[in-house]
Amino acid sequence: MSDRGPGSISRRWERLAAEGRIALIPYVTAGYPSRAATIATLRMLAADGADLVEVGVPFSDPLADGPTIQRASFEALRQGTTVAGVLELVQEADLSIPVVLFSYLNPILRYGAERFLADARTAGASGVLVTDLPVGADPAVEDAIGSSGLDRIPLIAPTTTDERLAETVAGGSGFVYLISRLGVTGARTAIGAELEHLASRVRARTRLPLAVGFGIAGGAQAAAAARFADGVVVGSALVERMEQGGAAVRELLLELRQALDAAGVPG
Repeated sequence: MSDRGPGSISRRWERLAAEGRIALIPYVTAGYPSRAATIATLRMLAADGADLVEVGVPFSDPLADGPTIQRASFEALRQGTTVAGVLELVQEADLSIPVVLFSYLNPILRYGAERFLADARTAGASGVLVTDLPVGADPAVEDAIGSSGLDRIPLIAPTTTDERLAETVAGGSGFVYLISRLGVTGARTAIGAELEHLASRVRARTRLPLAVGFGIAGGAQAAAAARFADGVVVGSALVERMEQGGAAVRELLLELRQALDAAGVPG
């Protein structure tokens, strides 16, 4: 039975905690390098070690993303990927792991926020992460997410003040996405020392699990991040592998899975 819809993210984290495992959370851009390739990749990720997956909604002005995901978004849009198409893709993939829709606010507003949330839930999504929707910026959309049954994943950066941090996590559910360092998305060679301090600050204000993203490119970085977090998000490095084909994606996935399993839960 698929682990889909409301509550599935929390259930997944409970299972991971009971097993003493770190969550592996890949990110893919919907429609890249093609619709069929995205569905095949999602199914492979679910079968070969991913615990949750983030599905990115392509956007024409992805300011928070680095060149790899920008290129993937532009190509997906060029091929005609729409918000409706993303939701249809998720429904067709019918994954056995929770799906978090990763989007900027503009595509959601153009689609219609309440319609988007209702259709996302029908498609089998479990949560939504809106990169440019800080707490208080659009109360109507925030309320709609809160009443949709989908988890609203809060996003915390190293520059987030303690006051804003408390407000942000209070309105979130599912897990907290920690940005490991400043800047846009993209693979890096090391995990910054500020991550330990950021994780400590967040854990002091919420019991939600913590997942670290931005800059995780391979097993070494994943293991380093796992010292401070409950899960690791891998985006740009995996999207780059999608350009090379399924075998390259699977190779990276297995490297990450083995590194996280060896790392165990954070101390």
